[in-house]
Amino acid sequence: MSTSFFSRHGRRVFSVISGGRIRSGTDALSGVHFVLRRFIIDLSYSTHFMDFKGSSIPSSMKKLVVTKLSQNFKDAVVLQTVPVPTPGDGDLLVRNRFVGINASDINYSAGRYDPSVRPPFDVGFEGIGEVVGLGLSASARFTVGDTVAYFGDGAFAEYTVVPVKKSVPVPAVKPEFLTLLVSGATAYIALKRLGDLAEGQTVLVTAAAGGTGQFAVQFAKKAGCHVIGTCSSNEKAGFLKTIGCDRPINYASEDLAATLRTEYPNGVDVIYESVGGSVFDLAVNSLATKGRLIVIGFISGYQTSSGVQPVRGGTLPVKLLQKSASVRGFFLPHFLGDYREALVSMMGLLGQGRLVCEVDCGDLAPEGRFVGLEAVFRAVDYMYAGKNLGKVVVEVGHALDTSKL
Repeated sequence: MSTSFFSRHGRRVFSVISGGRIRSGTDALSGVHFVLRRFIIDLSYSTHFMDFKGSSIPSSMKKLVVTKLSQNFKDAVVLQTVPVPTPGDGDLLVRNRFVGINASDINYSAGRYDPSVRPPFDVGFEGIGEVVGLGLSASARFTVGDTVAYFGDGAFAEYTVVPVKKSVPVPAVKPEFLTLLVSGATAYIALKRLGDLAEGQTVLVTAAAGGTGQFAVQFAKKAGCHVIGTCSSNEKAGFLKTIGCDRPINYASEDLAATLRTEYPNGVDVIYESVGGSVFDLAVNSLATKGRLIVIGFISGYQTSSGVQPVRGGTLPVKLLQKSASVRGFFLPHFLGDYREALVSMMGLLGQGRLVCEVDCGDLAPEGRFVGLEAVFRAVDYMYAGKNLGKVVVEVGHALDTSKL
């Protein structure tokens, strides 16, 4: 579809959908006849523009910014008021409705992923909301009013510019879709690429009732495996049973090491591990012959200055050799070639009612539901206190009813 547009004094313009009506006329400045299927609004001459609901997008917004490197999220991050950004030619401007909280948020604020990046920089990995503006090239695939989710930097903001290539169309602005972007994709791809799952094998998932653990349990069960899941309460153990976990272990009331030795004397074939420290050591000792230990994180150490709790690495080579076992690391950005297929598969399962995406918006938290960017700080603390059941999500703004769009 061809699109004509104007650029005044060489300044960038971007489009807002005008209900699909064709407009034509002659440019008074150039005398060139044009046919438009979209309005063009030059933001360099305007402090506001209209979105698909007819409401005004403000000239400023709130967002979280890392101003100094620290594993203490509250010390590292501040809430700032900044101009609403303008999308480039291949970008979307997304009004965030929900954003996801990840254990790695404090690794990012501590500068552990890219030491060359210095503050200030944006924070937050995943969001979901509506497209309220877009570049001309981006309009070939999206339109204002579309609901999208995305996995990328700068999600902890009221509005985020998202490249089209990082945007995922979703049927509605529901936080359940948000759970798939990092937590679900990590479990799906890690188990598929590194787990070598086979029917009848035994799989142990640590922190099984958390954001990514819930998906590891379900994907292992769908592969025909016997699934063990660790958790910290009877409530979480009950939840794990509802999603197919064969043996939930509440380590607050059961001795995890003794239980594994007694009930699984031959060891565990695959372990999906995210805790680190002493739990990692226990996982190594619990591997079966030819067992695979997949390390997707080590949350127990993230709040320390080093970022990791010590493990008994001195004897690791011997233990792996004795069992022909292996330890395999997984970092999602290294597997982006698998990302699209994982999302398509998970969206299909969710649409068929075959995948549970448990969301924790803090309704039972002491200060109530996580609403507004200010609540991100509480949500991070809540997750690190181990209080969450499912994926921790913050509501940035009240979601709109998009069923009629």
